[in-house]
Amino acid sequence: MPLVNIYMREGTTPEYRRNVSLGIHRSMVDVLKIPQDDQFHLVHEFKPENVQMQPVSFDIRRSDRTMLIQLFFNNREPQLKTALYAAIRNNLRLFADVPEEDILLCVVETNSENWWAAGRTVNPLTGYDERMTHLSTDAVDTD
Repeated sequence: MPLVNIYMREGTTPEYRRNVSLGIHRSMVDVLKIPQDDQFHLVHEFKPENVQMQPVSFDIRRSDRTMLIQLFFNNREPQLKTALYAAIRNNLRLFADVPEEDILLCVVETNSENWWAAGRTVNPLTGYDERMTHLSTDAVDTD
């Protein structure tokens, strides 16, 4: 059950927010292989005076549309996270016309015992939902 927080300045349309969410979710389904119905996204909009950031940081110019996307999920391999970042970048451009300069990503990895949702069955050895088709490389060997 990944949890996604999307932080942006207020003033966007409901369609834009849906498209941002769709781009992120499609990336997680494609790369992390989460089930299609495993979508929990919270969009947080802030007044411009409540967003403090430099217009240029690390020599990258950022616009007023810059958003921070915070992803919470169980531990994943670095290569998988790199692929997820690329997919999010591509899908946000495709679905919501967000340039990569306006995307900031942060992953918070958690242990599987820190998640609970009624009706969800998680394999205690892998931390993955029973509907997921792949296993973590960190899975415990049961042999």
